[in-house]
Amino acid sequence: MRRADTAILFKRHAQAIKAYQELLAIDPRNQLAWLAIGNLYADAGDKQSAVEAFEQLVAINPISADGWFNLGFLHDQADRLDAAERAFRRAVELRPSLDRAWYGLGLVLVRDGRLPEAVDVFERTVKLQPFSPYGYYQLGMTLHHLGRSKEAWNVYRKLTGFEPKFSATLKRDLERTEPRAFQPITDKSPPKEETAAEAT
Repeated sequence: MRRADTAILFKRHAQAIKAYQELLAIDPRNQLAWLAIGNLYADAGDKQSAVEAFEQLVAINPISADGWFNLGFLHDQADRLDAAERAFRRAVELRPSLDRAWYGLGLVLVRDGRLPEAVDVFERTVKLQPFSPYGYYQLGMTLHHLGRSKEAWNVYRKLTGFEPKFSATLKRDLERTEPRAFQPITDKSPPKEETAAEAT
């Protein structure tokens, strides 16, 4: 474990992955190693190997909220919205205080065109993380696109109290963007390059 930690410290990801793989050969149920190797693969851009590592983690420990959150994040990046939603929902079921998982779930719902559900989720996000400029921004814009402009401007006013830069961005986007319902993403298959990578 120390060798892997040292390799991470010096940003030698390939060495760190190899060290964790050696550890997993001895102890295949080591949850910290699966979590670390998943993050290392994700940082290195090998998203499929990262997904496989986090899937191993949640198979070993189905109540790993961090494992489910990481799976949700990677599925969302690959436009696998159904899988991302399931993973984020499992993460918040296991750890209701995990604000980043609520936020990820909200983004997935927006991309899927389910704005009323997304409002509820972003409201949960900012309740858990009252100084989250990203949560407030997404809440304001989602309300705006639902035609609830008075509430959207109330969100803007809250945001001005602690984050002037983000509040200026929200103000600009509220003024310049016509309210519209998002169209859900109907093609939820992985991008072509990822499908090719999975086939190899």
